[in-house]
Amino acid sequence: MVQPGQKYFDMEIEPLLNTPEIRELQWDKLKESLVYFYEKVPFDRKRMEKAGVKPEDIRSFDDFARAIPYAGQAEFRELIEETGADMDKFFIQLFGQERYEDLYLLTTTSGTTGIPTPYPMFKSALDRQADIFARIGWRIGLRAGDRMGLCFGLSMHAAGTPTLFWYQKMPGLTLIPIGAEAGTERILKMMQLFKVNVFAGTPSLALHLIERAPDVLGAPVKSLGLKTLLCGAEPGAGIPEVRARLEGEYGAKLFDVGAGYGCSCDHPVYQGMHWVADDYCYYELVNPETKEPVPMEHGATGLAVFTPIEPKHPLFFFNLRFTLNDIHQVFTDPCPCGLSGFRYKIVGRADDMLKVKGVPVYPAAIQGVINGFVPRVTGAFRIVLEEAPPRVVPPLKLKIEYGEGVKEGDLPGLEKELLAKMHSDVKIGPAITWLEPNTLERATKKTQLLEKAYEKK
Repeated sequence: MVQPGQKYFDMEIEPLLNTPEIRELQWDKLKESLVYFYEKVPFDRKRMEKAGVKPEDIRSFDDFARAIPYAGQAEFRELIEETGADMDKFFIQLFGQERYEDLYLLTTTSGTTGIPTPYPMFKSALDRQADIFARIGWRIGLRAGDRMGLCFGLSMHAAGTPTLFWYQKMPGLTLIPIGAEAGTERILKMMQLFKVNVFAGTPSLALHLIERAPDVLGAPVKSLGLKTLLCGAEPGAGIPEVRARLEGEYGAKLFDVGAGYGCSCDHPVYQGMHWVADDYCYYELVNPETKEPVPMEHGATGLAVFTPIEPKHPLFFFNLRFTLNDIHQVFTDPCPCGLSGFRYKIVGRADDMLKVKGVPVYPAAIQGVINGFVPRVTGAFRIVLEEAPPRVVPPLKLKIEYGEGVKEGDLPGLEKELLAKMHSDVKIGPAITWLEPNTLERATKKTQLLEKAYEKK
């Protein structure tokens, strides 16, 4: 039974996160997992055979990191081609027959960067999934009597329908599945009608609701009385400028969730997301260019790679050394908030990285600079690519909406300030095209910040 004042939802495991004790538990589970993947999962057995290793050859975490290359969407794409796009054959190869027969619910990522990544839920793992999200929910302050307006896309999105199962262990929490598909007007009215006090959706949607609330509700978005914003599925909640705007406009506390099993804490300064699932999933960093492992040291950056260590009952990560193509920075020193678990911050997606004069640039960094100029800009922008990434022939082209009340004569001064900030923070000197407010399309799901002009040529 969970007691109202306890520090963690799971008082047995959570105090041990990111400690030598949990490391021992992970190794014991990983050894058993390797045997399962080799014997039961054709996709992973082929990977191990191609690498020339068997489970007994791997005697340490370092062996594991170097023996088996990580896999992601590219390998999934190859498997789809091998199976002739027969989804039954594809999933049997990917999950193994035993887990395929246990498949209970299937969603995907949005597929914005290629083929959608499958996100299955297995019946035998529902209790474990709920356990992880109870840990997250408790840390962000969900308590009995709270009402969560679920505003992620419900249709085939990983953060949508599955959420109805994720939070089933949270005592006294009511879920209201509004869905991003409902559109901003209905979302605002439903949250008002049902007295929602916890919003769950993308940062893009949360920002768009700020613009729409005065017209729809006749009052600012703060009138809804939300206490918590639970945002994920894209960068934003971890960007200081976006964070300050959302918390100020809503009068609510913003929490970042996703890209793994974690959530941000209640510290006034963003500390990254605390990883809460050491006992269910093994987390690594890899250099995306050399493929070499990156030591899990404070401040280290690399491609995040995940391995389930209870593979008979897997969660969203269901294969050996799987990556979502997200670049993370990790923080292993104790968090000033006092909660357990190493933290990770999303730097950007590996497939969204641009190179301008050899300098790596992520859209999230540009977004942070632009949002620092609200309300003189609306915050809406696009990066215009004339050629396929990652290489960009300078200058990088940006379309940016100026804010309501900004006059044409104000733009040269605003542009000078913005360019100076871009140069100091992102090390680029972009070419800016100014747009009137509300020119760019708003998204209720993920906002696509890259405008691929080269595809229209």
